[in-house]
Amino acid sequence: MKKLYCNYNILIVSGPSGAGKSTLLKFLENNIDNFYFSISTTTRKPRDNEEHGREYFFVSKDDFLGSIYKKEFLEYEEVHGNFYGTSNNQIKEAIKQQKFIVFDVDVRGHNTIKLYYPNAKSIFITPKDLTTLKERLYNRNTDNEDVIQKRLINACEELKYANTFDYLLINDNITESKEAILNIAKSITLINNESKINDLIQHYNFC
Repeated sequence: MKKLYCNYNILIVSGPSGAGKSTLLKFLENNIDNFYFSISTTTRKPRDNEEHGREYFFVSKDDFLGSIYKKEFLEYEEVHGNFYGTSNNQIKEAIKQQKFIVFDVDVRGHNTIKLYYPNAKSIFITPKDLTTLKERLYNRNTDNEDVIQKRLINACEELKYANTFDYLLINDNITESKEAILNIAKSITLINNESKINDLIQHYNFC
């Protein structure tokens, strides 16, 4: 019988820019076996410390639209005038290799991925209030004033969808947040579902 790779460990992470997602995901990468971070494709220009194939796959708008036409994306969105998308083939291959797959997407991307992978778990990460978020955006010194204001507006909109996520993490204390997200990630590998049972039965050939 041909093995169907429907058994997967997927964590979808979302939340406003400045919530501290990158720090927490880096911590997960260092503490979870078989960690696989889904690298998005984007039309946005790389920042000074970013590399193609590490933070993002940076492509032209024409190339991105071509990939949409070929239906190569699991999900894609336009954010702040730039396109972001997730390659479907990369995820299928990661599932075959039994990786622990982590997505960092916006709330719309979260909803789309959940449709394709309903057993995935998701976590919404946010600071405790808008004042804290604003301070973080200004302190990281990566965006101009117009972009920061757009990010703050989007944060308020994204918060309306926080109740669609499985977990809510208020990132107020980074040490406690690291412990929380690691516990969530480890628990995902233990969640029981029909596909895991079917895979287990295949290893008990005499049953």
